[in-house]
Amino acid sequence: MRALHVGDGALLVEVASGDEAQALHAELVRRRAAGLLTVREIVPAARTVLLDGLDDPGRLASELTASEIPSNPPREQEVLDVPVRYDGPDLADVAAHWGVAEQEVARIHAGTEFRVAFCGFAPGFGYLTGLPARYDVPRRATPRTRVPAGSVGLAGPYTGVYPRSSPGGWQLIGTTDAVLWDHARVPAALLSPGTRVRFVRAGRS
Repeated sequence: MRALHVGDGALLVEVASGDEAQALHAELVRRRAAGLLTVREIVPAARTVLLDGLDDPGRLASELTASEIPSNPPREQEVLDVPVRYDGPDLADVAAHWGVAEQEVARIHAGTEFRVAFCGFAPGFGYLTGLPARYDVPRRATPRTRVPAGSVGLAGPYTGVYPRSSPGGWQLIGTTDAVLWDHARVPAALLSPGTRVRFVRAGRS
């Protein structure tokens, strides 16, 4: 683990893997909730966690780099069900990459429990992990100029849902009517780091 100072009151903590980043994020959130850590923002990414608004970043950096990253705690949070129609334009390509039938892609994906590792790219877009590494898929060689809102895609080890229409290069396997980002909702984002997610097959898919 390496802690880098960012400005006067922030740390960027680098770890070796996405699993370690998720575990560290969960531990830091736990400490803040218990009153053991005063920090304004805790922002996880693929292999880093940013802490902003620290009173004494030097002390925390020394403490973190001298300690072990704890295992992820038991998942007590309820699972969020997201209905999906497995009708994406790249479903056949993903099936060929996995070496299975298209219906099997839907069965495998819907049979997996996911967890939001971090958010980014666009408001409401979560990077979800859970599929075994053998199901990693490459991004499309040529990104689309417009991906419809609600598209469910795969890229590398991640699953994601496009909260709004935008360009994108993920492999699209389905669509959902779930609203990922709503300014009138509190919180506006349906998905946040740590959220447990299950995709439920809807309609004829």
